[in-house]
Amino acid sequence: LQGSELWRRFHEIGTEMIITKAGRRMFPSVRVKVKGLEPLKQYYIAIDVVPVDSKRYRYVYHSSQWMVAGNTDHSCITPRLYIHPDSPCSGETWMRQIISFDRVKLTNNEMDDKGHIILQSMHKYKPRVHVIAQDSRFDLAQIQSLPAEGVQTFSFQETEFTTVTAYQNQQITKLKIDRNPFAKGFRDPGRNR
Repeated sequence: LQGSELWRRFHEIGTEMIITKAGRRMFPSVRVKVKGLEPLKQYYIAIDVVPVDSKRYRYVYHSSQWMVAGNTDHSCITPRLYIHPDSPCSGETWMRQIISFDRVKLTNNEMDDKGHIILQSMHKYKPRVHVIAQDSRFDLAQIQSLPAEGVQTFSFQETEFTTVTAYQNQQITKLKIDRNPFAKGFRDPGRNR
């Protein structure tokens, strides 16, 4: 995991990710480096986001923490795979670069047809990165779910997050504004000019 220090800072206070109907990019975004691939073999790299548990959460302002608000049913939403746009690529190429999923968008629109990752608000999720060896039996560019073999999956505890339609924890809002290069419009006027 690249940028793990920033992820850890968010994780310590409880990472929140905004989801919208149109889809919102994640910040921090998931960026990884891989090693141990066969240099000449072709691989697809994909990400999905899966529920951490079957609970729904609410934010309690006076204690500044997330509390379980009840149970939920995730069975209606199958995790959507987002295939990295550089796929397929040789192991050698993948191992040479940082693989960034900065274009992934999160949505709460269950009818989404743009390939965004569909999540429910006020739930806890974790991203998973999949390294999928190319297999001539399958057209991986069209896959909706992971093949049964030839897949290695990685997840990082510090990337867990709670989905929101507006930030609940003010410390998260502040950290996002301070660290996200795309949030410069929210910073104090006069800074960084």
